[in-house]
Amino acid sequence: MDNNNTSRHQYFYAVGLSYRKADAETRGKFNLDASARARVLAQAQQEGITSLIVTSTCNRTEIYGFAQHPFQLIKLLVDNSRGTVEEFQSAAFVYKNNEAINHVFRVGTGLDSQILGDFEIIGQIKTGFNESKELGLVNNFTEKLVNSVIQASKRIKNETELSSGATSVSFASVQYIMNNVTDISNKNILLFGTGKIGRNTCENLVKHTKNDHIVLINRTREKAEKIAGKFNLNVKDYDLLPLEVPNADVLVVATGAQMPTIDKDILQLTKPLLILDLSVPKNVHDNVKALPGVTVVHLDDLAKITDSTLENRKKHIPAAEAIITEGMEEFTEWTNARKFAPTINALKEKLNTIADNELNFQRKKINNFDEEQAEIISQRIIHKITTHFANHLKDRDTVVDDSIEWIEKVFRIETPVK
Repeated sequence: MDNNNTSRHQYFYAVGLSYRKADAETRGKFNLDASARARVLAQAQQEGITSLIVTSTCNRTEIYGFAQHPFQLIKLLVDNSRGTVEEFQSAAFVYKNNEAINHVFRVGTGLDSQILGDFEIIGQIKTGFNESKELGLVNNFTEKLVNSVIQASKRIKNETELSSGATSVSFASVQYIMNNVTDISNKNILLFGTGKIGRNTCENLVKHTKNDHIVLINRTREKAEKIAGKFNLNVKDYDLLPLEVPNADVLVVATGAQMPTIDKDILQLTKPLLILDLSVPKNVHDNVKALPGVTVVHLDDLAKITDSTLENRKKHIPAAEAIITEGMEEFTEWTNARKFAPTINALKEKLNTIADNELNFQRKKINNFDEEQAEIISQRIIHKITTHFANHLKDRDTVVDDSIEWIEKVFRIETPVK
């Protein structure tokens, strides 16, 4: 698949890591916060990459864009994260052209989510798209692709039950707490961090535990107060974290820090403590697990929870995949039409030139030459010829790039690169 905005030798790639092959520690090394994503985009511009989308969540870090070779995109990821090329190769994926398009559709519609049907990723893809568009790093192909994925996501939500019930990482964490902590409404819950998962977990905690004395701590108190005001929570200063942890029965860690924020030195405990680490990279140091009475559960463990809601969602996978197939077919038709339209137009101009030359020759040679009738016949022939070529190029079995090259060689035409 060519990108009409760039060289004929560029291809569309999706490269990155996800929960499927990369554990939380590896994903953490490649995690890109807002500033790191900005550096990726800036470097892409410097290196002549014209279309690129970056998304990084707790479950995946992925780059979608055009390049001559996928290593151009892999280099952007490695240069701006703590991961190495060797670590990438051991746990990553590289998809090209149609496989890459299919991957973006599956990710954006929740079929590739760690918890099936978790649609939060589509919002994160939109964020990545908007960040790129502000810098002019989005071409028509990428914009159409994202819009097609958004439409497929909406259809799956509206026409299937793939997202039925309340199941997400944040809800799974609350489920785990409620199933493993007795008398939860009277326990002390401490939520550290106000990232997206933290906010959603906070909302689910309030809604389902009926606990009215949840304490919220964030490095920036203003952010914590904004969320606390919505849910009527208690806010404490970040400096008081070491004093608040010993009071907690449940500690939920959901920060965006790149290094562990909770280790054994901060846990001066006198009672059992359940810690849920919802962060990538992990924000709870492994040395915490050695402390007596401490249970640490990471979001990868929570994602394995299967209940009746998830089982019901699985029944709707075929319907969701049918919608994705339809969306991909429409997108492919659009890209092919956009790709071969300039060639068909150039072919039509070439045939018109041939016809004009022949009509001029016959006009001089034949007395009482019926110019009007000859023009009608020639235009009908040209229309039939170009229609045959267009239908050939629209055929799903046609290798469009090869056919375009063949047409250009045979008719000696040059299609302008847009």
